[in-house]
Amino acid sequence: MSHFPCPYLNGEVELTEERERHIAERHPDLLPEHRGRIGETLAQPDQVRRSSRFGAARLLSRWYADARLGRHAVVVVVSELDPAQRHWIITAYLARTLAEGAIEWKRD
Repeated sequence: MSHFPCPYLNGEVELTEERERHIAERHPDLLPEHRGRIGETLAQPDQVRRSSRFGAARLLSRWYADARLGRHAVVVVVSELDPAQRHWIITAYLARTLAEGAIEWKRD
């Protein structure tokens, strides 16, 4: 299991081996080549959106001009606040456009 600091969520975000395999299988354009972008996106996102599909999930995104002619790295994180604060990645991918969802925070 890997852990990434995420100042926006005020804690660390987990990436389990199972979720890492899922991302590598379903989104091979991101993993394994661009694994570092997951940590960069969590550390310094350009935007955070609430998931329109899953209420407890947030989509943290960061633009990369050099990723496949320009793509957003998107990391989807679920947060569990009780009984202890826990954040974990359910998926991550590269996208031309961002998915729907209410913008919770945006870098100026």
